[in-house]
Amino acid sequence: THTEMATVSLGFNIDVPRWDQSTFVGRLKHFLNITDPRTVLVPERELDRAKALVESCRAGLVPPGSSQEQLLYAKKLYDSAFHPDSGEKMNLIGRMSFQVPGGMALTGCMLQFYRTVPAVVFWQWVNQSFNAIVNYTNRNAASPISLRQIGVAYVTATGTALATAVGLNLYTKRAPPLLARWVPFAAVAAANCVNIPMMRQQEIINGVTVTDEDNNELGQSRRAAVKGIAQVVVSRITMAAPGMIILPIIMERLEKFPFMQRIRVLHGPLQVLLCGGFLLFMVPAACALFPQRCSLALADLEPELRDSIVAKHGDKVPYIYFNKGL
Repeated sequence: THTEMATVSLGFNIDVPRWDQSTFVGRLKHFLNITDPRTVLVPERELDRAKALVESCRAGLVPPGSSQEQLLYAKKLYDSAFHPDSGEKMNLIGRMSFQVPGGMALTGCMLQFYRTVPAVVFWQWVNQSFNAIVNYTNRNAASPISLRQIGVAYVTATGTALATAVGLNLYTKRAPPLLARWVPFAAVAAANCVNIPMMRQQEIINGVTVTDEDNNELGQSRRAAVKGIAQVVVSRITMAAPGMIILPIIMERLEKFPFMQRIRVLHGPLQVLLCGGFLLFMVPAACALFPQRCSLALADLEPELRDSIVAKHGDKVPYIYFNKGL
């Protein structure tokens, strides 16, 4: 067992990503791995065991008889369920691995029930509640946020989504039917632009911790926070876009067929399933759009932070790095 332990531990670093994170394809493989919806079904006990294994591996104590496959699977479970900054277990609804089952149910319902104002109000409200949980869970955990701020963020985002959805819904009454089907996407996109910055306002106010290439802390940067949050907003809108833009076109065509008119009761479940198909690929693809470890040129930092870094390190730190959140 001692030799087996050595084969795994020699040169094996559990925190080094298995795929090159500087390329889109490498990031896509990484996120396909950790947003795998099957990990949602893994029991709590097994997640805790995975965390213990990852932590012992980080300490250089690989349990005898562990294969590299076991360690990589433990890391997959750990990445899917525990926060990258704090190491705390995330609530189930907020995990990226729950985005496919949660998102497909909500998106399917928003696309199906878009015709009446009460239905629009109800499903946009449920969706924004889901988004608020996801955004809170995946924030940069080094920036604490108060309950009052969470409340304000939630109310503003929900208000934005409802105002957009109800306003456009009334506006598209006389427009072609397809335009009305695109209203939920416009509401989701508008709400994302409000929900994410509001839920992560502490980062914009106080800045996020930035480090050099070797993870040595250099200070707090507000500009880094703004860049990270802007990338997350783009990712989230991209995640929703194909399902909410292409699916309405597909349904619009399908509903003209006589057999589809006979099975009206199945339209909802069909939309939910098709949304799942889009999200299965779009969740990892959207997460992979930008590197998780975001970088910013020293020249783009706030002058005072830039000056303090130059004073301490000279020109040894051309770029700073930080976790952008998801």
